[in-house]
Amino acid sequence: MKLLVFNLAMDLDHSMLGFAARWVSELASQVERIEVITMTRGRVDVPPNVVIHSVGKERGWSEPHRALEFYRILHLLLQSRSVDVCFSHMMPLFTAMGGPLLRCYRVPVVTWYAHPSLTWVLRAAHYFSDRMVTSLPQTYPYRRTKLMVIGQGIDTRLFRPIEGLPAHPPIVLCVSRLSPVKDQLTLLRAAALVLRRRPSLPFDVVLLGEAAPPHGPAYAAELRAAVTHLGLEKRVRFEPPVDAVALPQWYGRAAVHVNLTPAGFGDKVAWEAMSCGWPCLVANTDLTETLGRHAEELFFPPGDVEALANRLEAVLAAGEGYREAIGGYLRTQVERLHSLDHLVEELMCLFGALGVR
Repeated sequence: MKLLVFNLAMDLDHSMLGFAARWVSELASQVERIEVITMTRGRVDVPPNVVIHSVGKERGWSEPHRALEFYRILHLLLQSRSVDVCFSHMMPLFTAMGGPLLRCYRVPVVTWYAHPSLTWVLRAAHYFSDRMVTSLPQTYPYRRTKLMVIGQGIDTRLFRPIEGLPAHPPIVLCVSRLSPVKDQLTLLRAAALVLRRRPSLPFDVVLLGEAAPPHGPAYAAELRAAVTHLGLEKRVRFEPPVDAVALPQWYGRAAVHVNLTPAGFGDKVAWEAMSCGWPCLVANTDLTETLGRHAEELFFPPGDVEALANRLEAVLAAGEGYREAIGGYLRTQVERLHSLDHLVEELMCLFGALGVR
């Protein structure tokens, strides 16, 4: 099988998209050859049967230049019969652009999308795709025709429990870009409430992420002002984002991870934290299947400061043994439902069902 992959970036150092290169490497072990057309290329380490074609964003090329390069590459690959099936990962734009050509050459298209935003580009991608795939039922905002749910694709070999951690005092970790939709302000208010109730309860809060434009810088300033207003200067730290290889160390040092993103977003950091074997408090009802028997202890309604404070206080006061037990269970849930191995297996079965061998 010769596979064509569309994606946003092939760059192991990218704090948000570095995992895409690992997805490609895992797929490469199952197919004869992979041709990748990506928006931007950085540092990569891929198997020899993977060829990467960038449309040139890393070179500063304009959008028209990148579009011409996309069509040039795709036309050459299709003419040389180097493609049996196309997998487009979070690139509905490339699906929409390449769909007519791929259809002319009778190449099946599978497009992954996991975001609540419904645009004309997604509608076009849906039209040109033979199948749409997503991580959870609620993360796809358009028609259910063609849709399959295949999990989040967490690399459980990278995101694994690490001996000798976590840190003391316990860390309450939130890994996410600083943005209103990520709602770190609710975490700060909940931490302040816990400290008012239990001033002797030891813990620090770490917000790991960057302020992404357009709204991020203003929101980051609001968060820093809230730290001062709530009297949390000695308890809260802001840390810059790190690449995926460094993330397990942060997850492992944390007593509990908090993810405040609401339903409809396939926010993979929650599953990464669970895969590292520690509790994760979530505001996303889409994750309740993964939380399983611990859903009542770990879920809180979005924006509910008191509910989050209650969950935080209970998890921190219960001790390390309790947290390890929950974390071990959550890791098995991620391995079963959302591992990269599971995702690749689902994709390969889907390609086969489309008649590709």
